Amino acid sequence: MFTESKLLIQDAVINETCLAGEPWTGIVKKGQAFRILDLQGNQAVDTLFYNANQASERYSAVDTIQRQGQLYLSAGSVLYSNQGQPMLRITADTCGRHDTLGGACSAESNSTRYALSKRYMHSCRDSFMHAISHAPCLIERNITKRDISANINFFMNVPVTADGGLSFADGISAAGKYVEMRAEMDVLVLISNCPQLNNPCNAYHPTPIQLLIWD
Repeated sequence: MFTESKLLIQDAVINETCLAGEPWTGIVKKGQAFRILDLQGNQAVDTLFYNANQASERYSAVDTIQRQGQLYLSAGSVLYSNQGQPMLRITADTCGRHDTLGGACSAESNSTRYALSKRYMHSCRDSFMHAISHAPCLIERNITKRDISANINFFMNVPVTADGGLSFADGISAAGKYVEMRAEMDVLVLISNCPQLNNPCNAYHPTPIQLLIWD
């Protein structure tokens, strides 16, 4: 479902750019709005959410899918935690659909999906691991690799095939498309702006994204 936001970029209290292949972390307080903007189109944004006050509570793909009876996220979708609590609600979305199943690319998936020679190419798993070793907001909450769970892939197109498999298809986003969420609790955000060079979803060209927060 396509729903536009009434929030203006010039009113944002946080306005940052995350380059392709880089991680990003930030805190979105309860009641704040958080927007991920696809600057050039068809960029996959692998995202994890944690309760900023108790990091053992985190986004749960299983709870989110089960409670809504849908595999894909769009305006009106609620993101639930592993404790069954609403973490964020999607209030605006100009892309229309976001993936909950495809997971983060890794050395293992690079070699399995593409070729053994691709194993050592940079991946979202690498970006997550780099962030938990260097980002102060993750370190002070003792977030480790065991806390890297199933993530959301904003803007990514992963259709389910007739036999129940997954296909990684061309992206359905475009330059200037965005997804916007309202935090239902204080949320810690961990993003890997996907560096993947082997997948057609981003036309084999990773690009920057913009992250904005409003009070």
